[in-house]
Amino acid sequence: MSLLKRSAVVAGMVAAFTLALAVPASAHVTVNPNTAVQGGYTKVTFRVPNETDNANTVKVEVNLPIDTPFASVSLKPVAGWSMVAEKAKLAKPIDAHGTQINEAVAKITWTATGDAAIKPGQFQEFDVSLGPLPEVPRVVFKALQTYSDGTVVRWIDEPTTDGTEPEKPAPVLTLTAGSGDAHAAASAPAKAAPAETEGDGNGTWAGLVAIALGLVALVLALLAYRRAGAAPAKAE
Repeated sequence: MSLLKRSAVVAGMVAAFTLALAVPASAHVTVNPNTAVQGGYTKVTFRVPNETDNANTVKVEVNLPIDTPFASVSLKPVAGWSMVAEKAKLAKPIDAHGTQINEAVAKITWTATGDAAIKPGQFQEFDVSLGPLPEVPRVVFKALQTYSDGTVVRWIDEPTTDGTEPEKPAPVLTLTAGSGDAHAAASAPAKAAPAETEGDGNGTWAGLVAIALGLVALVLALLAYRRAGAAPAKAE
């Protein structure tokens, strides 16, 4: 076998093996940043990617926990989207700067108007200001994503105890203990989430495994190439 042919075989083996192992990362609704300080205020961004090839995302609903409510919820307008914040009565009133709060925002709904829907291969971000943040380890925002074909994807699965990512994970905001001063906590910068490529969790691990196995395939192919090169040529 000529040197050119052997090189082509090696390249083909590596490419085929790597492509066979490459698993597309799973994109889902996330909250960014994903950490904040208990007792303070923060601005979070709900990032919503379109996961289909033939439908647009036309509505996004995010549920806020009513058992650990936010006294203050403010929405940033998004061009081409209407927004509604629905309140619910609290079982137990909460105190906010000396004022008794008997109801709090329980759900936020964004609905696309005109041509603003999230199209295939695109994503949209929705900003919300929240506070004071409850003294709990985390806040789970269960979200529903509605497509133009009527499909509703329910991002409502809570984090698992074994650390594996659920099939439809809900956006999670991790809260760290504050200094006890709500204003100081509010001014402290929240830890930014890593830059996203619209996928993480199982998709990231699958990608790392694919890369590692691809390198193994490359080493094996190179060894085969060296053996083929070392073999004596047959007499013509």
